[in-house]
Amino acid sequence: MYVLSKPIVCDTEGNVMAERYQNYVNGIWSDGSSGAVSTSTNPADLSDVVGEFQASTASDAGAAIDAAHDVKESWRRTSSLTRGGYLLKAASYLEANLEEFAQMVTRECGKAILEARGEIGRAVALLQYYGVEGSNPVGSVVPSVNPNILLYTNRMPLGVVTLITPWNFPFAIPIWKMAPALVYGNTIVLKPASATPGVATLIARMWEAVDLPAGVFNLITGSGGTVGNELITNDKVAAISFTGSTRIGMNIASESAKRGKRYQLEMGGKNPVIVLPDADLEQAAEITVSGAMKYSGQKCTATSRAIVVGNVMEEFTNLVVEKTNALKIGAGADPESIIVPVIDQASKDNIASMIARGVADGGSILAGGGVPTGVGLDKGTYVEPTVINNVASDAFVACEEIFGPVLSILPADDAEDALNIANSVEYGLSAGIFTKDLNSVLDFADRIEAGVVKINGETAGLEPQVPFGGMKSSSSGDREQGKAAIEFFTQTKTIYVDRSAT
Repeated sequence: MYVLSKPIVCDTEGNVMAERYQNYVNGIWSDGSSGAVSTSTNPADLSDVVGEFQASTASDAGAAIDAAHDVKESWRRTSSLTRGGYLLKAASYLEANLEEFAQMVTRECGKAILEARGEIGRAVALLQYYGVEGSNPVGSVVPSVNPNILLYTNRMPLGVVTLITPWNFPFAIPIWKMAPALVYGNTIVLKPASATPGVATLIARMWEAVDLPAGVFNLITGSGGTVGNELITNDKVAAISFTGSTRIGMNIASESAKRGKRYQLEMGGKNPVIVLPDADLEQAAEITVSGAMKYSGQKCTATSRAIVVGNVMEEFTNLVVEKTNALKIGAGADPESIIVPVIDQASKDNIASMIARGVADGGSILAGGGVPTGVGLDKGTYVEPTVINNVASDAFVACEEIFGPVLSILPADDAEDALNIANSVEYGLSAGIFTKDLNSVLDFADRIEAGVVKINGETAGLEPQVPFGGMKSSSSGDREQGKAAIEFFTQTKTIYVDRSAT
């Protein structure tokens, strides 16, 4: 089994140094061209240094792109069954090393260990799903008006695809991008978030362990501000798949469009749930708190707004506050922890400022709102789970993504008003409703401006076999996952064969 560790490195005086890890380009582990490194730390204990990772340059990104470009034709010509076989071997390898990989996810991004295990398990499922996809047809025979014409379609890979991925799901999101990319015949360069290079290194080791041909997968670590432009604008790159902030995503869209490159963007969310008077309030409160607070709200599909209709506001709010106050705060390594540290100090400070703005705009804090105290909590970047009410629907805290354990509760006059409030923000990723009324369910499912709709369920949580993506500013380009992934990672070719001439 692989564990992200190397022999202890000491300086000339015998002092233990942080372990140093390399890029993975063309099947070779190598240092970046600058010689500079960045440090990754454990958000639950900032003194725990995961390691030093390459601060790659644009030239390093170019070398990785060159490696992927050099083998794109041989990989395209490799049987899709063979390509799928590599994914199935990777799934088996990952399953055998699940605990070690989950521990690294918890250590590097702070995620609760139970959720980290679930993330690795999801990656296994994704690799299995797309591994089998390698045996499925990707084209079709189409009748022609001319009986002498054999008319059919085929789907061709794009070539080199760059993947720019976030820190909150540092294993699953790269896998759900690269699994379809690989099985459909593309070669890839992965640039993970600067906060989680250690997890990305494990992904590279996984591909190395199953003998994926050199150059098909390449990893470079470092700052997006340094290498991002090369990953987007290089002429050898055919497409970019990105998950992250709306601001960066829109820049990628602009730069890609100028050059005729494909792009796939998954960005922000401000996900609502609507609570109607006939709802099971105990269930609604339990699911709402879970969706808002698990992993400290650091999910693009996390519940951010609860829009409550009618005279159940007080009862629902009391239940939410009660359940929020009962959540255990602590390091992700503790299986009982629900509220874990946010990713870094900058994120902690930003969440605090947004809570303060919510209060300044007239909101009232019913739970949390500050920094928790307790044994060991001063070592990490913790934020109390926070519930705010008396929030206007157009207030900053009700409209902008916070990416922290903060839930706003908003009143609505009726179901129509609630729907209008839910649709009033620029995002449209995930949304839910709590009700027993079928007509309300169908109307909500039809009219809510969201790519993922949950009925009496948590806004967070996705299955790999169905498309994922949002509306409005949450997404741009083709959907991810499921059968929809083929739309982004391939292009259709139509072929006419005149049999009378043969």
